[in-house]
Amino acid sequence: MSALEDVGRDTATFLEYAGGVANLIGESATFIGRLRIRVNETFSQAYLLGVNSWTIVLLTSLFTGMVFSLESAVQAVQYGIGNLVGGVVAFTTARELGPMLTAVVVAGRAGAAIAAEFGSMVVTEQIEALQSLGLSPIRMLVVPRLVALIVMLPILTVFGDIISVLGGMLVANIYANISYDSFLASVRSTLPFGDVVRGLVKSLVFAVIIVAIGSYQGLNTRGGAAGVGKATTGAVVTSIILIFIFNFALSYILFRQNA
Repeated sequence: MSALEDVGRDTATFLEYAGGVANLIGESATFIGRLRIRVNETFSQAYLLGVNSWTIVLLTSLFTGMVFSLESAVQAVQYGIGNLVGGVVAFTTARELGPMLTAVVVAGRAGAAIAAEFGSMVVTEQIEALQSLGLSPIRMLVVPRLVALIVMLPILTVFGDIISVLGGMLVANIYANISYDSFLASVRSTLPFGDVVRGLVKSLVFAVIIVAIGSYQGLNTRGGAAGVGKATTGAVVTSIILIFIFNFALSYILFRQNA
């Protein structure tokens, strides 16, 4: 009987969590739809969440492209298909690795920052102060971050894709003697522009996940300073898990017709 109680309790907790996140997204969408957006705060968050994440995103993308090319270029030349390496690197990066790795990196940085900031505000009763003034914490805090990351994450993904392909091209030239012209010709012939756009659609979904989970975890912090740390860790772990799940689901939906 206790096992059934545990299952029921866990199910109720999951549904409560999912409903809370969905409600937060819905309220944020309502404010955005009514154009009740704090523009100055949105630009500030775009800088904090997006621009400040460029270095780590570009480094991650660079070395991912280099490693992928290193593992495939030499073998491809040995089998006489060296002219396909550029297309393989670009194809995989634009459709899968670029959007997903960029989102994971940003979740570890920006998602944690959102959860920690909101959690600290809850602990110090700043959220209650906003509510006592008749201000919505979602409009004041969540919406600017959501709009900022929806704009910045696709931009970061585009830069990450470009750097990843350039890194792969450099390694392919050094270790497999694949010319730059051959590499770029393979990229152009293999990667449709539509696949790049679909990869950016993934980034939009991932941006919503990162902000929604980080905000919900932070706004529901309990237990003082220890609770802030727990909320921050939970936000990062949950965001990354959902990014992987939604990456699979979106790949099935967006690229099924190309399979």
